[in-house]
Amino acid sequence: MYLTLRDRPARKPADGAAAAEGAADADGAAAGSRHRVAGTVVLLGIVSMFTDISTESVNAVLPKYLIFVVGLSPQAFGFVNGLYNGVSAFIRIFGGWLADRTDRPKWVAFVGYFVSALSRVGLLFATNLTAIGTVITGDRLGKGLRTAPRDALIAAASPEESLGRAYGVHRSLDSLGAALGPLLAFWILTVVSNGFHAVFVASLAFAIVGVAILLLVVPDMRPRRRARAAVADSGRVRAGAAHSDSDSDSDSDSDESAATSATVSPAEIAQPPAPQRRGLDFRQIANPRMARLLGAAGLLGLLTVGDAFLYLQLQLRDDLANNYYALLMVGMNVSYLAVAVPLGRLADRVGRGRVFVGGHIALLVCYFCAAGPLVGPATSIGCLILLGTYYASTDGTLAALAGGAVDPQIRTSSIATAQTFQALTMFVSSLIVGLLWSQIGLQDAIRWYIPILVLALPFAALLMRGVQVTRPGRARNA
Repeated sequence: MYLTLRDRPARKPADGAAAAEGAADADGAAAGSRHRVAGTVVLLGIVSMFTDISTESVNAVLPKYLIFVVGLSPQAFGFVNGLYNGVSAFIRIFGGWLADRTDRPKWVAFVGYFVSALSRVGLLFATNLTAIGTVITGDRLGKGLRTAPRDALIAAASPEESLGRAYGVHRSLDSLGAALGPLLAFWILTVVSNGFHAVFVASLAFAIVGVAILLLVVPDMRPRRRARAAVADSGRVRAGAAHSDSDSDSDSDSDESAATSATVSPAEIAQPPAPQRRGLDFRQIANPRMARLLGAAGLLGLLTVGDAFLYLQLQLRDDLANNYYALLMVGMNVSYLAVAVPLGRLADRVGRGRVFVGGHIALLVCYFCAAGPLVGPATSIGCLILLGTYYASTDGTLAALAGGAVDPQIRTSSIATAQTFQALTMFVSSLIVGLLWSQIGLQDAIRWYIPILVLALPFAALLMRGVQVTRPGRARNA
C-alpha cells in the first residue's frame, strides 16, 4: 500500500493492523470495481463470437442442405436436430470433471474448441446421413467438452454479485457472432450459386481464429488454487487483526489480553484448508438446491421446441424463399444481443430463478406467435424477439444458478451436470417434435406444446424458489 507523506502515520502500525487495513482497501477496491466486467470474460466472449460465426453460418444453411442436397425426410431431420441439441450431453459432465480434476479449465475448453473446428473439415466431404451425423456428433462433442470449463472460467474471473452481468456480456458477444454467421452464409449463397461448400470453408476459417485467440491470449486460470489461496489469505488477515488487537489490549488489561489470546489462536486461523479430494463426488453435487434446479430445468427442457422447427414453421407459414431462412436466425440473434446484458442485470437484482422461468414464459408466447391463428410479418417478428429473449434469459442464468448451488471446488462439474440434464431433455423433445411433425404436421405439433407448458410453468417456478435462497447481491453463496 502506498501513502503520501501527509498521510503517513506517526508510527509504524503492527503487521496485523497493516494486513487488516490492506484487506479493507482491497474490499473497497473490489466494491468499486464490482460493476466492471473482467478482461478474461471479454476475451472468452470474443472467442465465442468467432466460434459462433463459424457455427451459425453452417446452421443457417444446414437445413436447406440436408433437405435439398442430402434428401432427408422430416423424421430424419427431426433426428438430426435432436442429435445436434443432445449429443453434447454425453460429454459435458466429463468435461466439467476433467476441468475440476486438473484445475486447468482453459486447456479442457481448448480441446473442445479444437475438435469443433476440426469437424468443419468433415463437412466438406459429408454427402449422406451417416457422414453428416458423424460430423455433427464431433462438433457437438467439442461443444459439450468446452462449455462447462469456459463458464467456470467466467465464474472464476467474476465476483459472485456480478455473475449475471458477466454471463450477459459474454452471451452478448456470443450472440453477435451468432448474428453475423447467418449474414455471412446469406451473402455467400447470394454470390455463389449453391455455395454450400464455400460456406463450410469460411466457417472453418473463423473457427481457427477463435481457437488461436483462446490459445494465445486467454490466461490460464486455476480456479481451485485461487479459491484455496483466498481462504488462506483471509485466515492470515484475521489472524493479524486478532494479534494486533491483543497487543493493543495488553497495555490496559493483561488478563483480558490473555483471555483474547486463549480464545483466538492466530496459528489456527491462518492454517490453510485441507486439500480437497480431486475425484468427482456426485454426493457433493446432489444437494437439495441442485436437485430442485435439475427438476425445473429438465421439466422445461422437455417442453422446449428446437429453434430450427420454429424457423421452418415461420418459413412455411409465410411462404418465404429458402435464402431468408438465414435472416430469421439473424432476427433472433439481434434480439438476444439487445436484451442479454439487461436481463443479466435483472437476474442479479431480482433473482436468477425468476428470470429463468420468465424466459420460458416468453417461449410460450413465441409458440403462440409461430403456430397460433394470427399470421403476418408482425407475428413473425414478435416470435423472433421472444425467442431471443428466451435464450438470453436462460443460457447464462442456468450456469450461474448451477455454479452458485455448490462449493467453488466443484463448480465446473455442477454447471456441466445442469447443462447435461437440460440437453438430454431437449434431445428427447426434438425427437417428439419430429415424430409429431410426421404424423400431424409441424404447426399442430407446436400447438400441442402450448397447453402443456402452461401447466408446467407453475411447478417449475415452485422448484426454482428453493434454488437461490437469497438475492445475488446480498450473499456470496446465493
